[in-house]
Amino acid sequence: MNIRLYTNLIVQKDGKFLQGYIVGMNELKWSDSPWDAWMTRERADAYAVAQKVDGELVLFNPIVGQTRKL
Repeated sequence: MNIRLYTNLIVQKDGKFLQGYIVGMNELKWSDSPWDAWMTRERADAYAVAQKVDGELVLFNPIVGQTRKL
């Protein structure tokens, strides 16, 4: 098993991780845990979301629990 294949991009801002967008409330949902974060392997998608929320991209591997700024 190659654990690098499980590495995803997540968005972090002010020590919190973007979990999602609440449509009816028009607000973002944040979490303290990277395991709850919205994850993608598509760099363009992650970059677009990070720009919209003024956050930074972080690499996250849920298998080993490591985060690293991109």
